[in-house]
Amino acid sequence: MKKRIVVLGAGESGVGAAKLAQKHGFDVFVSDFGAIADHYKATLKELEIPFEEKQHSEGLILDAVEVIKSPGIPSTVPIVSALKGKNIPVISEIEFAKRYTNAKTICITGSNGKSTTTMLTYHILKNAGLNVGLGGNIGQSFAAQVCEQDHEWYVLEISSFMLDDMFDFKADIAVLLNITPDHLDRYDYQLDKYAASKMRIIQNQTATDVFIYCADDPETSKILSASTVQAKTYPFSIQKTVKEGAFLENESINICINLNEPFIMSISELALQGKHNIYNSMASGIVAKVLELRNETIRESMGNFKNIEHRLEFVAKISDVTYINDSKATNVNSTWYALESVGTDVVLIMGGVDKGNDYAMLKDLVRSKVRAIVCLGKDNKRIHEAFEDDVEIIVNTFSANEAVQVAYHLAKKGNTVLLSPACASFDLFKNYEDRGNQFKEAVKEL
Repeated sequence: MKKRIVVLGAGESGVGAAKLAQKHGFDVFVSDFGAIADHYKATLKELEIPFEEKQHSEGLILDAVEVIKSPGIPSTVPIVSALKGKNIPVISEIEFAKRYTNAKTICITGSNGKSTTTMLTYHILKNAGLNVGLGGNIGQSFAAQVCEQDHEWYVLEISSFMLDDMFDFKADIAVLLNITPDHLDRYDYQLDKYAASKMRIIQNQTATDVFIYCADDPETSKILSASTVQAKTYPFSIQKTVKEGAFLENESINICINLNEPFIMSISELALQGKHNIYNSMASGIVAKVLELRNETIRESMGNFKNIEHRLEFVAKISDVTYINDSKATNVNSTWYALESVGTDVVLIMGGVDKGNDYAMLKDLVRSKVRAIVCLGKDNKRIHEAFEDDVEIIVNTFSANEAVQVAYHLAKKGNTVLLSPACASFDLFKNYEDRGNQFKEAVKEL
């Protein structure tokens, strides 16, 4: 009789995991407490994988030998508690997929900069001719790639939620960018618990593996001093010189690995500008040097890299105000990352189709950083209700042009106007790309 695997959550990671489990002969069932997107439903039907949506039927779930859980589902929800009560293992898609590939993995985590560093690292490796896949929290599901077109290398963006459900998995190269307060509602509001979750990136590593980390990050330094690291370590810093790793000197990144020729590149030549992106570029550069890629290849890739359009995309600087397009932020979590990554006071443009958003996680950041909220959507009532006590000015607008004009008048010198909607776009726009493009056009007309 086939062993039964249940997949909780039918998004990119869940459907990918279901495909891979089916390929390896498991009896697969997919359950999603919310509605399943049409294209994922079509895939499951085509593969004849049974599924349910808008419910979790305990009778169909609690007879599994193992459960693969979407990272978005907290471990405290009733169905996961019931599984744990029956000692049924609950793992992540990443953990499951790694069992079926001999590929080497570069795993990147951190509170900020994960997507950018993952994309940049992938860009460098791909340009160098490596057979490399991109997955984890970004791009196509890791499990789906292992199932359909396995690669020799994977660059994986790994969230703390994924790490919590990873046990035997080992990263060949682990990167920890930083640890700042994030998702603390999932960690009993204790930064130490969240930091411990991030440090799982180095679990199971041996002396033949590599760990790359930011030596300037206080929380990383704190938890490292209490941790045992088996892997070869390479720190990166813009505050001090390091013997092996990366540091900033004379406005240039210096990367020294073993006794090989160092890699030196002026920060003015980097495609990614800004202090946080110096860190991201250093981390990616160390990975490239560890893999002994040619300096010219690294330099070229770091110089011509284009970040994902509509994701924290720099648009313009006008009268000392920076305009950033983060239209891809269609949920509260993404907007949290955007606000966290901006180092100035913000005029925040947000709104659209509210998918039952819980704005509570944004309140602290809004209080400390946001001087005004410009709502861009047909119905902005819930944004007003969520933030009326946290910010003095909340204005309604009904087009990208109007939103940009209002933000222009509200912003002061040194501020950032950030489009990071936390909502879907289809009340006023075709999709998030259309929203981002209209925002960029409106900024250029200022």
